[in-house]
Amino acid sequence: MEELATISVYITDEDIRLIDGCLQNVRSVQKELYYKYCNAMFTLAYRILKDEDEANDVIQDVFIQVFKKIKQFRRESSLGAWIKRIVIRTAMKRVSMQERYVPFEENLHDKKVYLNTNIDGKFIEKIILDLPTGFRTVFILAEIEGYKHKEIAEILNISEGTSKSQLYYAKKMLKERLQHIEF
Repeated sequence: MEELATISVYITDEDIRLIDGCLQNVRSVQKELYYKYCNAMFTLAYRILKDEDEANDVIQDVFIQVFKKIKQFRRESSLGAWIKRIVIRTAMKRVSMQERYVPFEENLHDKKVYLNTNIDGKFIEKIILDLPTGFRTVFILAEIEGYKHKEIAEILNISEGTSKSQLYYAKKMLKERLQHIEF
């Protein structure tokens, strides 16, 4: 899980080497790129989809896209950040027909939700994975991945207000579920 936090926002010399090798269709470099990013990207896909098989399918689709579209990478961000956006979009396409977002309710997204801190990470991960897809996706992107609402709205093709609303409801649902737990 910690691999997601280690992806740089700047393009590195190693990224440039990997990109150039992939542009030349060097299979060993493509394999190296895959192994550098596959675990972190799988974790992100799994968090969005909540299904290992679906996450594996997404990762397969993502790296096919990466290798086909690497010449379109503009080198304005890190290679990992570019791949992460592809993962998010691909995973969301898988769930877009299954679930819809709750409409935005004004002023609710600004309320703070406080959680009890005497809970371990595995327990929190399970509760997050049990959130409805829209809530879970926005929560992961905002609170775990650190995206701003404007970026989330662009990635998911929703309004900023919907992103804020989804985050509010995700936090509210997490709080409600945690309040019923005896410590």
